[in-house]
Order: sequence, then structure tokens, then C-alpha cells
Amino acid sequence: MELLVLREGVHGLPAEEYAAELRARLDGHTVRHAQTPNEERRAIATADVVTGPRIDESVLDHADDLKLFACTYAGYGHLPMAALTNADVAVTNAAGIHARNASEHAVGAILTFSRRFHEAARRDNWQPLSPGELAGSTVTIVGLGAIGSAVARRLNPFEVTTLGVRRRPEQGGPTDEVFGTDSRHEALARTDFLVLCCPLTESTMGLIDEAALTTLSPEAVIVNIARGEVIDTDALVTALHRGDIGGAALDVTDPEPLPDDHPLWGFDEVLVTPHSAGATPHYYDRLADTVAENVRRVADDRPLRNRVRVAESD
Repeated sequence: MELLVLREGVHGLPAEEYAAELRARLDGHTVRHAQTPNEERRAIATADVVTGPRIDESVLDHADDLKLFACTYAGYGHLPMAALTNADVAVTNAAGIHARNASEHAVGAILTFSRRFHEAARRDNWQPLSPGELAGSTVTIVGLGAIGSAVARRLNPFEVTTLGVRRRPEQGGPTDEVFGTDSRHEALARTDFLVLCCPLTESTMGLIDEAALTTLSPEAVIVNIARGEVIDTDALVTALHRGDIGGAALDVTDPEPLPDDHPLWGFDEVLVTPHSAGATPHYYDRLADTVAENVRRVADDRPLRNRVRVAESD
């Protein structure tokens, strides 16, 4: 099998490192790393598998026998799915790769607001705060895939009640209770911390809207490590202005990047990080395990791991 690694890296990590990890796992297969657009167009002509964060249709047009595009992101909404489907190219993603680091990010954000680190760090004098305790709180997790499940497991030692919200509640999950999306308000009404880690789909676009924000307690804090569009940003800004929400830790925003003059920057109770929950020094190491396994599965004509389907579960 011939595998082509496209030139674009992820999370500030060079694609050369990714290619090296794949070569270490794919003895007997050819791993090429393209460093220029022309190299990508030439190399894709003979590639069986291509991997990278995105692929342009103009590059795809040069493929003669491509069987798989292995996206190095968990999200795939930016991909030319129609063109890939028409070319009979299977698509996989990096689902599950982020579970450890993204769940740590979410728990860190929860602890930051629980202990009021974000406020203490801004103090210019030695004046103690009165922080809260996480124990006894209720944390609602929207999306119980790999990341949401990891968040729930990491919260277990903190003696909190966890509520899960997912599209198919009959699948259960590692939370104390599981609710369907249609009954999410029942969970929101009991929520102290709301963690969003669901995929962005038509049904989750604007899921946290004015109605959801009204249901949440005025002390509730939102932690978003999903996609910015899961929250109605205008509704969130209005709720913050009115004091109808306790705060928000936003690793993703809508729009993204957040413009310098956006009102979200002006709230002391909002903590914005630059889409860094998915970053980890072990990213390529974990990703290469999955992609290398799929290269072997393509060669053996076996079902693929992390294959993207029309309707992804949460």
C-alpha cells in the first residue's frame, strides 16, 4: 500500500513527525510526505491512502486509485464529502484521539470556575476570595462519545452528580443519568456546570439557545469544547449582560477566531482559550496507531475504524 501524508500539520505539529510515526508502524508499506502543492498533486496519483486535516477537490482530481482519506481531525464538516463519495473514497476521522487531553481541559475549566482561579489571577492586591467546592455539584455533559465519556470518568473522584445528554439515550453511558436530546431541559434545570462535547450537526447547531440559557441556573457555568456554533453566541452575550448565566469557558467560539472587538472579551466571567483542548504532544502518536491499522485494513479489505457515516452517533 502507498500512503501519502499531506503537507499541512495539526495543532502546530509538523506533518513530518506524523509521517515518521506512520513509517515506524507500517513496515512493508510506502509512506510519502509531500511538502509542496505540486508534490501533493503528483504523489496522490499513485496513493492508495491519503491523510491530512483537509483535502481540496483540485488535489482529489489527480487521484487515480485512492481508496481512503484519513482525516487528522475529528470533525469532517469542512471536507468535500460529496466529491469523496462520488470518487468512491472512504473517509475516516480522528475520533477518540482527543479524549484524554480534551477531557483534562474540560475538568480544568470546571475547577477554574469552581475555585475562582480566573478571578484570583486578575487581583492586583492580596485579598482572599471565597471559592466554592466542586463536590456536591451537578455536571451535565452533552455528548457521550469518547470525549464526553472521558470527562465523566475523570469527574468520578470529585463526588459530583453527572448527567449525560445524547441523541440515543438508550445507549446509556458513564454518567449517573442519561437524557435524550429532546428532554435536555430536564437536565439543564439541575445543572451547575454544562460541558459541551457533542459533534456539530444540524440538530446540535444552536442547541444552547435562549431557551436553554433561560432554563440554566443564573449560577451555571458553560464549558464548550465542542464547536462554537453549538451555542447561540448572541443569546449567550445577552444572558451574560443580564447576569442570567454564571460564566463560560469557551475553547471554541462563533465566529472563530473571536474578533478583537467581540463583546465576549469584555466579560470577567468568560474565559476564552484558542481552540487548544484538542492539542497534545502525543497527538500524532495516538493518531498514527489508528491510521496505520486502517492502512492494513484497506490492504486486507476489512471494515475501517472511525469510518465517517452519514449520521454519526454522539
